[in-house]
Amino acid sequence: MPWRAAPKAALTSPLTLIIAAVTALLACFLGTAAVLQASAAGGAAVTHQSGIVCPDYYGPVFSKDNVPAAVAPQVVDSVRRNAAAHGFPAPVTSRYTPYLYGTEFNGDPNYKVVLAHRDQATQGHLDVTSGSAGAGFLLGTVVAGAENIKVGATPSIKGTPIPPVTGLYRDLPDPAPRWWCSQQRNAVVSRLANDPLDSVMFANDGKTFDDTVRALGVPTIKTLHMSFYEAPPKTVSEAEDLEERGKALIAAVKADLGSRGLGDAIVGSLPFERSVEISNQAESNVLISILPLAAISILVGCAGIGTVALQWYQRRHPQLRLLSARGSGPGALGLLAVAELGLPIVAGGALGAVLARLLLGLYGPPGELDDGATFWGSLVAAGILLVSLALLAGVISVRTHREFELGRVRSGRRKKVKFLAFFPWELLTAGVALLGWNRLVDYSKGSRIGNPLPQVDPLALTYPVFVVLTVGLVAARLAWLALHASHRARLWSRPALQLAIRRLASARAPVTGVLVIGTLAIGTLATGIGIARGQEEALQTKSAIFVGAETRVDTESVVGTGKVALPASLDGSTTIVGELTGTGTVVLVVDPRTFRQAATLGPLDGAEVDRLLSGLSNQGTGVPAIRIGHDAAQKTTLPAGLAEAKAIGELPMFPIIGTKAGYVISRESLTEAQLRTVPKWSVLSSSSMTRVTEALASVGVMTAVNRVTRESALDALPFYVVSWTFSFMALLGAVLGVVAVLSLLVAVEVRRRQNALAGALVLRMGMRPRALLASHLMELGTLSGLAVVIGVVCGVSVAGLSVPRFDPATFLPPQSALPDPTPLALTVLAVGVLVVALAGWIAMRSVRTARTAELIRA
Repeated sequence: MPWRAAPKAALTSPLTLIIAAVTALLACFLGTAAVLQASAAGGAAVTHQSGIVCPDYYGPVFSKDNVPAAVAPQVVDSVRRNAAAHGFPAPVTSRYTPYLYGTEFNGDPNYKVVLAHRDQATQGHLDVTSGSAGAGFLLGTVVAGAENIKVGATPSIKGTPIPPVTGLYRDLPDPAPRWWCSQQRNAVVSRLANDPLDSVMFANDGKTFDDTVRALGVPTIKTLHMSFYEAPPKTVSEAEDLEERGKALIAAVKADLGSRGLGDAIVGSLPFERSVEISNQAESNVLISILPLAAISILVGCAGIGTVALQWYQRRHPQLRLLSARGSGPGALGLLAVAELGLPIVAGGALGAVLARLLLGLYGPPGELDDGATFWGSLVAAGILLVSLALLAGVISVRTHREFELGRVRSGRRKKVKFLAFFPWELLTAGVALLGWNRLVDYSKGSRIGNPLPQVDPLALTYPVFVVLTVGLVAARLAWLALHASHRARLWSRPALQLAIRRLASARAPVTGVLVIGTLAIGTLATGIGIARGQEEALQTKSAIFVGAETRVDTESVVGTGKVALPASLDGSTTIVGELTGTGTVVLVVDPRTFRQAATLGPLDGAEVDRLLSGLSNQGTGVPAIRIGHDAAQKTTLPAGLAEAKAIGELPMFPIIGTKAGYVISRESLTEAQLRTVPKWSVLSSSSMTRVTEALASVGVMTAVNRVTRESALDALPFYVVSWTFSFMALLGAVLGVVAVLSLLVAVEVRRRQNALAGALVLRMGMRPRALLASHLMELGTLSGLAVVIGVVCGVSVAGLSVPRFDPATFLPPQSALPDPTPLALTVLAVGVLVVALAGWIAMRSVRTARTAELIRA
């Protein structure tokens, strides 16, 4: 029976097997990758959100101010008992008294302190510089050093002795280390707002704290805070599990305390709940965004399976006619195709799903997968395989039924082919592209109203693909018409070129097909990479212009006026800037000598900025200034009674100022009295926030609450979501590129006998092998070159138009722009050259190994 021998019979046409397997591989790869991409995006969003919240905020938090001291132990006991029942570890408890006045050290009763205790604080989270963690309190080194308080001192509060100072700890910096993040308000003394004699004294153990509070008769605990240091969740499902268990724990504690009449003694909350919601939205946004692209790619794969079925039908036509005459029905003949090609299709699809999982780190977001993501991806791959096999059987069944049972033959097929060939598909795709463009206009408005992620319109996100597809179809139609008219060409004086033209004309259908696929592949790749990298660079440039450096800290005017020099530890990495506003103009006062060593310029040309900064020291009438964001209404009058600005150059934007109309002037242009009128001074540094604040504190300079770093200045997640979405488009382009290369090589291989015979004959007629190779390179190079040029130009143009539209923060300058496309263009060109060289070598190899007599006889 042919059905039993079908798998072995398939080996007689290895090319068909390879095409079927690769087609299924690519379709299943893209279908599985879409599911994994969305799940990884959710995991990456969870990881991102975990990094910007306090490490003890992943689970539930119990916190309240002004808790009666007698009630606090019952609250702590209730939370601890219920935590274990809901899968949480022992909570980390923090307790702080109000400021206790009349605290006496060394006979001086003018101190005020906060008594505090936090579980695990003395286990490596406080830097104890001297003494030990015995039964007593740890005192901060700021007060101890200023007031010469030694280890062993026994303080008293309003005449009541408290346990001695058993050790000194280095005061927590502002901002506090990450472990102390949630305790910033209570554990860190703001020296800008408080008296230098203020201090937080940490009890070494809970018993010392409780005994001291009872002895002093402190009526209330100012802040009671209980939280859990869980491992950060890596996936959306892990975060949701923490959230659900946290809700259950809060309900249990509330019920427990309510039974004792203490229902309001503590407030439970889930600080990470909003982050879970955002992560879910990020996963949904990516999935919805790439769903149309994945559907398009799967349809392309199914079309490829249909083409394979038609090719198999033509090759097996005599056998199918014979089997039909012997009584086999269309369904049985369709199953014969499945028996012959089913195994390579299933093997290719399974390999595609496996590759999608293994290569996720190369193309997907840097996030962990949910437990069910691999299952759903495998399910999608299985569904694609079932559809592929059903399509294979269906195409064969319909064709055999029409031809062998109904007797309808090729005239109808020819009419159908002509209709498909002449139908203006490019108008249809252009209409879809226009509709997507109109939907794209409002893409980023959601970020203006506080929504952390822009609203997604899937149709808008298909706009770039349909533009590239439209251009590819137009190019293919023009190529078809040109090849149809190529018989008029008479270029026999250049036989290599004439032969190349004739070979192209003799294979118009494969040529236009390869051109469409190649243009779509390269254009989609260029568009996806351009938009994805454009948003990544936009995040960097926007944060650079907004912050002005890696770190920006507002500080005291004594630093700006020069009365207090910056500490030596910040030399070479820090500069001072001042800001003046008034008369509708923003003025930035900079130190030209140190500005460039600390500032980040974003898209600005560093050499041009250096040239203009050096010109700020020129003497003459007026204040030398760099004009920023010039417009017709901009005045030269500077605020604070300064002289008129004398513009020495112009820049479209500048750090901190952005694109607003303003001027940049030098500190050297201002007198000491004028420097004192500058209301705001900031320190810009390329060092970390902790290093800057600690260095300033070491010279007695206090930093204000306005502190910002490039890492935390902007919410990066909206930019990442756009990048993750269009990285899938780049993946689609890369897969289509593989299809285009395989199509070109297969087209050369399919015409191997024809090319071998023609090549052998022209060599016999006197053409040199070098000329014949040149002819093949002209043929293949023209096809590949058109695909590369049209694809790159179209893809880069579409990306250039789309990048600003996909900017999730259009209200911040500078506008998102297309990154340099040169590396991509050169890479695509190099790959194209290699493919053409390989295809030319294959064609010439068939000529060199051909036996002319056997080819003619065959």
